[in-house]
Amino acid sequence: MTDPTAAEVRRLRTGEGLSVRQIQARTGLGRNRVYALLRDGAPPARTRRPAARDDLRAAAVALRGEGRSVGDIAARLGVAKSTAYLWVRHLPLDPDEEGAARRRARARAMNDDRWATYRATRDAAQAEVHSRMRETVGRLADREVLLLGAALYWCEGTKSKPWRRHDHVQFVNTDAGLLRLFLRFLAACGVERDVPTYRVSIHESADAAAAQRWWAETLDLPPHRFRRPTIKRHQPTTRHNTGESYHGCLVVDVPRSRELYWKIEGVVAALTGEIT
Repeated sequence: MTDPTAAEVRRLRTGEGLSVRQIQARTGLGRNRVYALLRDGAPPARTRRPAARDDLRAAAVALRGEGRSVGDIAARLGVAKSTAYLWVRHLPLDPDEEGAARRRARARAMNDDRWATYRATRDAAQAEVHSRMRETVGRLADREVLLLGAALYWCEGTKSKPWRRHDHVQFVNTDAGLLRLFLRFLAACGVERDVPTYRVSIHESADAAAAQRWWAETLDLPPHRFRRPTIKRHQPTTRHNTGESYHGCLVVDVPRSRELYWKIEGVVAALTGEIT
């Protein structure tokens, strides 16, 4: 004999597509009783939540179609490699590697074209702001150079520690502009460019001699004041500062600079003391 209550509950579920909460309200039954009567029935489609990562899955499939590897897809979408693999394992890479490379190049070209107008507008706006600020700054007087140089050194230079006194001026940086400003600061303090020693610190994969020549020419430094370069171990999986534009760090070491170091300390103390 058919249970009329069960039949009505199933009709509300399948016929009208009501949720369990709505069936409870209509019939007055408890939640557990409704679940028991619906145990063999499938929930209506409208009550199912969409998969949270459907959009990422679709993006993964699209990237696989461009010939991307599982690792590349995972990095681009911010998911685990195992997840990316599950999404695209039914789409093996094209065995025609040249064809896959052409598709990737075409995709990159399309993406570059899509963003070309935006980049041009952004670069023009950036150049306009730079020009405006250059006019605002104007030409620096020696006092301004003194203040800027001391603050720059306190951010980037070697400093004494309470447990290790080392009142000595040594400045290390990769930015030629900041190094040029520091050298002008030294000149304002009476230290000309033939007084410090210079040393290139660079990775073993680069040309240390070429980097030394570049620094000497770029900053107008006397070549005879350069010391032997410091060579660092190359780690290709973690480094991005490679290529022709990589010239390593330049170390500027000022001999007999204890009093100069104290001057820098005094300027910085005066500057920070004015900030209230």
